[in-house]
Amino acid sequence: MIVAELEVCHSRAIAPTRRIALGGRNLPIAPSPGAGGLLLAGIVANTASRIDPELREGLFHLIEQLAAGERVVQPRLRHRYQADRVGLLSSVHRLVGHDGRLEFVFADETGRPIQQSLAAVYAAASLPSEAQGPVFDAIMQALLWVGDVDRRFMSQIMGGRVASMAELCAWNDPVAWARDVLGIGKSEAEGSSKRLVQRRFRWLVREAHPDHGGLTEEAAKRIADLAEARRILLSE
Repeated sequence: MIVAELEVCHSRAIAPTRRIALGGRNLPIAPSPGAGGLLLAGIVANTASRIDPELREGLFHLIEQLAAGERVVQPRLRHRYQADRVGLLSSVHRLVGHDGRLEFVFADETGRPIQQSLAAVYAAASLPSEAQGPVFDAIMQALLWVGDVDRRFMSQIMGGRVASMAELCAWNDPVAWARDVLGIGKSEAEGSSKRLVQRRFRWLVREAHPDHGGLTEEAAKRIADLAEARRILLSE
């Protein structure tokens, strides 16, 4: 299952004229940074360590400019960002869900690392203005990331959450996730009360407890999820 996707269009690595453009995009950002922001941060983290230090410093300043809404004169960092994609190669990066786990699928076989990072940064600047701040914050973290771009990286960007589809749902739409955890349907949710939330929480905690047949190794996580779901709904 494709959760987020970015197509980067770029000139050949050996081409004298270096160009980049954005192709197809599926970058969910509700609420920001969302799965789209996670993918853009992943692209930057995956390529930053392979970028020349001088260009990496320039990338840092470019992110600052774009985050501040400043106009960026082209070309920048030896590459021209353009709308025209004619004659350019394509690299597609994805964030996918597989057996409940989140995984990055990067297109590392074509293009320069700087082209991929630049495209991710320009893609962030193309998002609605209200979503850009958190996405650029995630990209800044990615630019400074040291190590593999794996589940540990995802957890860092997601605020400590486990890199899974369930945690992504909780991150993207915490209220909907909380209602799902407590088994509060749509019709109930529209008129839900604190009393209903508390009653459902107590019943499900009792059901999850090992003394009532719950699996010991899963009980702690289940009860923690129930407690977090209750907190989210009671704070609405």
